Amino acid sequence: MPPWLLGSLCCVLAARAALGGGPAGAEEEEEEKLIRVLVLLPQDDAYLFSLGRVRPAIEYAVRSLRESGAGLPPGYAFQLTYEDSACGNRALFSLVDMVALKRRRPDLLLGPVCEYAAAPVARLAAHWDVPMLSAGALAAGFGAKGGEYSHLTRVAPAYAKMGEMLLALFRHHQWNRATLLYSDSNPERSCYFAMEGVHVVFQEEAFHMAVHSFDETSRHLDIDDVVRALQTGERVVIMCASGDTIRNIMLAAHRQGMTNGDYAFFNIELFNSSSYGNGSWRRGDKHDLEAKKAYSYLQTVTLLRTVKPEFEKFSLEVKSSVQKQGLHEDDDVNMFVEGFHDAILLYALALQEVLKTGFSKKDGEKIVQQTRNRTYEGIAGQVSIDANGDRYGDFSVIGMTDPEAGTQEVIGDYYGKQGRFEIRSNVKYPWNHGRLRLDESRVSEHTNNTPCKSCGLGESAVTGIVVGALLGAGLLMAFYFFRKKYRITIERRTQQEDCSMGKHRQLREDSIRSHFSAA
Repeated sequence: MPPWLLGSLCCVLAARAALGGGPAGAEEEEEEKLIRVLVLLPQDDAYLFSLGRVRPAIEYAVRSLRESGAGLPPGYAFQLTYEDSACGNRALFSLVDMVALKRRRPDLLLGPVCEYAAAPVARLAAHWDVPMLSAGALAAGFGAKGGEYSHLTRVAPAYAKMGEMLLALFRHHQWNRATLLYSDSNPERSCYFAMEGVHVVFQEEAFHMAVHSFDETSRHLDIDDVVRALQTGERVVIMCASGDTIRNIMLAAHRQGMTNGDYAFFNIELFNSSSYGNGSWRRGDKHDLEAKKAYSYLQTVTLLRTVKPEFEKFSLEVKSSVQKQGLHEDDDVNMFVEGFHDAILLYALALQEVLKTGFSKKDGEKIVQQTRNRTYEGIAGQVSIDANGDRYGDFSVIGMTDPEAGTQEVIGDYYGKQGRFEIRSNVKYPWNHGRLRLDESRVSEHTNNTPCKSCGLGESAVTGIVVGALLGAGLLMAFYFFRKKYRITIERRTQQEDCSMGKHRQLREDSIRSHFSAA
């Protein structure tokens, strides 16, 4: 190469270096400031956390950060990619396809929500050092963040947080025994995992528990049979099922004399949605009067609702966007919609902290650490994440304060970060000024087997009694096994039922290290 040409080339290269590397350098800088987000949620609008419902909230958060100019460092921007998780293995396949086809990993994962979809994605996120933020994956198994779920941060209260709330409530009433009753009928098994969270917390306190499950979609379901099973358990009943099923259980309990102060019932309303555990007794049917009486001994546990002007604006805009897609929502903005909005804000805060210390968006573990032990302002109020990467849960208890009118109000609140349960002072608490005293002892009928010489029974009479008792025991055992064989209303799903559920059931509890089944 001629010396003059070599000198010219060196000058050009030096000039490009001085100008930041020209087009190539500009592309690298743009790439560094582009935050690629992969959102993994189901397309099916039957889910409360479908893409159609959550996408407007995510984009609202991104737009708010961009317009405020304070949420992200200068020049940084989000690039959102939405994929259908189908609440199953497709979530994992979408992540792998993105990496294989585009030859780049996402900088942030939002979702999945369903436990069986989230488990493998969370493991791969930890392996690839990619932060994963979700308003789902709420099962107790995801609480072990030391290994395969190390990069998961949950921006909605996990089921175990609800268990902590119920523990505080039980301590308030000085109870230590409970019956857990839940419907295990939908593929994502929300009530199953919710009760698992309660079970884990109560088990650590050595509470005595009876556990019953049923399939509320079964055409063979006998609610009276369900309620009779409760009578063999504990006096405090915690339930999780659809609102209509809860109402039917309370009606049956009332008819069987269980709403006179001998039992206390709690209903879990999941996700701030009436789809699970709607606590209202009113339906406008012939059973309303009876239901009103029954619900005087039912209290509903729900997420604490806060109201701020910004949330009202957010709620209206999200509902408008959802309605344009043909979805008509009767509920307020649910927990998932709110949670994924707040996930974007949390990531932006964590990224800012990481950049200040000289790291980049590729340092996923550093970003995950910055999402923990943090309190920030979410769309509906303060959001606090604990050291384990789980959001503290604030909950309310709704009870009937006027049995005559059937008025239901918030009667108490639980503040997760402080671990404090407080009775509201401005309401009439339905149960004896805040505490319901239950006689947890059981008076069981028994036979005195001590010989009695004065009973006047001869040897033949005694022999007859023994033979009769043996025959009676045989008949009872035969009836028991017959009933056990054909009774399908209060049992866990059989293997045949599991197979019929399809793709969601292939992973089972070991997918998320659940121990509830074996308990």
